[in-house]
Amino acid sequence: MIGPGARPGPTRPGRARLWHLAAIARILWSGAGTGKGAKARLSDLVLLARLVRAGRVRVLTASAGTQGFIIRDGARIHALYTHPRARRRGIGSRLLSEAQAGAQRLELWTGQDNRAARAFYARHGFYPARLSNGSGNDDGLPDVQMIWERNAP
Repeated sequence: MIGPGARPGPTRPGRARLWHLAAIARILWSGAGTGKGAKARLSDLVLLARLVRAGRVRVLTASAGTQGFIIRDGARIHALYTHPRARRRGIGSRLLSEAQAGAQRLELWTGQDNRAARAFYARHGFYPARLSNGSGNDDGLPDVQMIWERNAP
């Protein structure tokens, strides 16, 4: 785990393995998932295990443990999370840069009111493409689709 004031030296992103599952879940639940019940958490673990086995999860680890992860299916980024104590250290940027290096186009959805995420993605060349009222997401909150294209003007 990451200790106070620790400055872990992250390695390059790599394919997640099943032994990363507990760390991935802790990172996921450290934010929005903190109020989930046992049944919802079990459902998350089953889905995460399936995605890890399918090779859709990439992790960034260091001597202090798993620092962050990205879940991607082709051009669609489903999740990008960093450990709360590892934020602002380039973890998300490294994971996103690796995804961009192997793609012509990427897309994702984030909350309309999540200014920090929107600014992060904008710094990495993503632009807002369309807005939704939130009826298509788990939280029912308005979101925005953001797109990155390799040869965008």
